[in-house]
Amino acid sequence: MLNKFKPTWMVNVIYNVTPEQLKIQGIKAVLADLDNTLIAWNNPEGSPELKKWLADLNAAGIPLLVVSNNSHARIGRAVAPLNVSFVSRAFKPLTRGIDKAAKKLAVDKSEIVMIGDQLMTDIWAANNAGVRSILVKPLLETDQWNTRVNRFIEKPVKKAMLKNNPKLKWMDNIND
Repeated sequence: MLNKFKPTWMVNVIYNVTPEQLKIQGIKAVLADLDNTLIAWNNPEGSPELKKWLADLNAAGIPLLVVSNNSHARIGRAVAPLNVSFVSRAFKPLTRGIDKAAKKLAVDKSEIVMIGDQLMTDIWAANNAGVRSILVKPLLETDQWNTRVNRFIEKPVKKAMLKNNPKLKWMDNIND
């Protein structure tokens, strides 16, 4: 049961995951959650680190597609200045959003990684869809009201998952 929530890697922050690291792992496309993964949920502008990271991925030929449970309008507003494609209403932890993204990118699932800050949505969806995953620490300590509920439920699950997987640790990058 707990393996549904086990990420492939745990990295401190999404911006530490470089195109070179991804290529070493055979990853050709990145799917990412939006709020508190790519951008702070209360700051849709994005940071300079995000913009540099996106430029690095683009220069390396690695597409990024946002897969979020948010509405089309919400994601569209958030990613418009970043020029990033997205799948809205992904219904994570179901596989709908990841399946749609894989088809849109025309990339085999073995060459995709899903990056997100929540076990109960992002990592569970990745495992359900058969893609590798990276759990990152949330960009902010605070969350929207609906995410607070998930975090409350997620806390004991994360504790048990980590206890059952003692080799799984927070790292600076996926090749540590």
